[in-house]
Amino acid sequence: MWRRPVRWALAALGCMVLTACDFPGTQGDQEQAAAGEPVAERSYAPMLSAEERALDNALFAAANGFDGYLGVAIHDIARDRTVHYNGERLFPQQSLSKLWVALAALQKVDEGTLELAEPVSIRRSDLTLFHQPVRKIVLARGAFHTDYGDLLRRAITESDNTANDMLLKRVGGPPGVRNAIAAAGLGAIKFGPGEREMQSALAGLQWDPSYSFGKRFFEVRKAVPEAQRKEAFDAYVLDPVDGASPVAIADALGKLAKGELLEAPTTAHFLDLLANVKSGPNRLKGGVPAGWLIGHKTGTGQVLDIVPPGVIGEQAGYNDVGILTAPDGSRYAVVVMIGRTAVPVPQRMELMHAIVAATVHYHFDAKGQPVPVEMLPPTDTSERDGAI
Repeated sequence: MWRRPVRWALAALGCMVLTACDFPGTQGDQEQAAAGEPVAERSYAPMLSAEERALDNALFAAANGFDGYLGVAIHDIARDRTVHYNGERLFPQQSLSKLWVALAALQKVDEGTLELAEPVSIRRSDLTLFHQPVRKIVLARGAFHTDYGDLLRRAITESDNTANDMLLKRVGGPPGVRNAIAAAGLGAIKFGPGEREMQSALAGLQWDPSYSFGKRFFEVRKAVPEAQRKEAFDAYVLDPVDGASPVAIADALGKLAKGELLEAPTTAHFLDLLANVKSGPNRLKGGVPAGWLIGHKTGTGQVLDIVPPGVIGEQAGYNDVGILTAPDGSRYAVVVMIGRTAVPVPQRMELMHAIVAATVHYHFDAKGQPVPVEMLPPTDTSERDGAI
């Protein structure tokens, strides 16, 4: 069971950072967290407003009661204020990293070096692994001829790994995306080596093109010695090659919403893509009350399935991040990153819904109003997405 260490309260007394405590950042703490003993990290309550303190307490109550290693950040976009729980640690992004590939592509659109109508072809040799709906088209036709605008849409709204990988190649590969992140000043957001290499390493393997077809990857992964798989899994959670902090992602989403990352047309296009995401309908989105809207992106990692039948294996990365919009137009970046957990999916849904509810309460607290009954979140926590 993941429990709140008593030493959090003692460490917090010495934390003098304006918006977030930084005390659990030592290597020892990181190893403790990856081993299943995280050190709680919260916003520094004495420096927050009354409504921010209430939000901080709500985040802590929801997150500290969850059996997993996670980080949460809520960014009030208009006020440029952030409240978080473990928000400055680096967590596995998984498909959240598609956000930065999209950013790099749209930066090039703004620069005039990429037209979304530019044609591109996907062939069998371009296929990757895991969730890639476009694979059916490629295998049926031998090749799929489309354009980069379509790939961008598929990568964000369907979380298609092959579409994203082709877009990644067009923007200069991982270095191109890292340059885009740096140019935008996004801070603690890393971009890994790409889906093929990262997912293979996470399973204790090296990439092989045969993994793109059938169940080959899963068959080979099953043959990896359990100790080797666990070592690779633990190493990834401890120091994820695609790691990002919830605070940094929340800030990036806020900058996107305010039009500070892209030109107006590309900003609008990016936000429209997020509003039409199909994956994770019952993650953050499932907790959004009537009259509110969310544009979001999910990220889902591998399960360490070296467990007896009937036992849930730990999962490295189970995320959802988005821009939550109130009926009056107020916007909040909401980031939930579960770095490691083995709890059933419905409990993960409950956590995300609780985070959304806490944000809604904060919105009305800040306005000095009670939360309307019709704004209370739904309670259905069944998993309906099956996508990453």
